[in-house]
Amino acid sequence: MILVTRKAHFNAAHKLWNPQWDQARNEEVFGKCANKHWHGHNFELWVTVAGEVDPDTGFVVDLKWLKKIIEDRVIEPLDHSNINLDVPFMQGRMASTENLAMAIWDQLWETLQHPRYRLYSLQLFETPNNSVTYYGPGFGGLPPAP
Repeated sequence: MILVTRKAHFNAAHKLWNPQWDQARNEEVFGKCANKHWHGHNFELWVTVAGEVDPDTGFVVDLKWLKKIIEDRVIEPLDHSNINLDVPFMQGRMASTENLAMAIWDQLWETLQHPRYRLYSLQLFETPNNSVTYYGPGFGGLPPAP
């Protein structure tokens, strides 16, 4: 098995806010991320596909095609958007990076299933110092412990 990764970028705003809590509790838990005027990030997304090499092409997956799938299904709806308000696949979800990674997985999973390869993981960087990695339920959950 070989892992192939494609990196993409998007800029988006969001606010972390639980409507069941009052402003004080939201600010206590989410700090600056609960700012009523929102805040933004320069997100970096790494999409990893696992599979076997096609003997005819030498590829696991055509990276030009993978780029287009990521752009159409993820970057186009997210780039320069308000994640809480503008992104259909985030409606009804807390706009945390963890939930965003799971929603992005849902946008890619079905298309990235093939007898020779499949979606393996996503890594979503909210900042250069903060990221989440998601393996998704379709891959059998979390990887084995080291």
